[in-house]
Amino acid sequence: MRVYGQRYHNCETPWADAPPWAIELGAINILIITKLEAIMAAIDDLAAAVAAEDTTIDSAVVLLNGIPALIAAAGTDPAKLQALQTDITNKTATLAAAVVAGTPTPVASSPPVTPAQATTAAQASVAST
Repeated sequence: MRVYGQRYHNCETPWADAPPWAIELGAINILIITKLEAIMAAIDDLAAAVAAEDTTIDSAVVLLNGIPALIAAAGTDPAKLQALQTDITNKTATLAAAVVAGTPTPVASSPPVTPAQATTAAQASVAST
């Protein structure tokens, strides 16, 4: 199957007798399509990363929601309660470390301007003009 039929163009390919501007437009279209394919691949990678994060978050939620059942199952046995406390402490530390590692450090910024400071600055600006 030919996309560009010879019967319409009277040549094997539409680029054979194409003017230079048409060839340039064809090259630009190829470049655009190539860039779009790269962008779509990046979006697919991002979607996969978000899905993995969702799985991790869902696992943390299941862990947190299951703590009351674990405590009830341990009953009043001191050994089971100690093992449960150690397990919860370890998992909490691991989760906290992961949250800290994944949280960007805040950028130091100037303190917020209060309304009184803004009024004073505006009055000084008006007085100086």
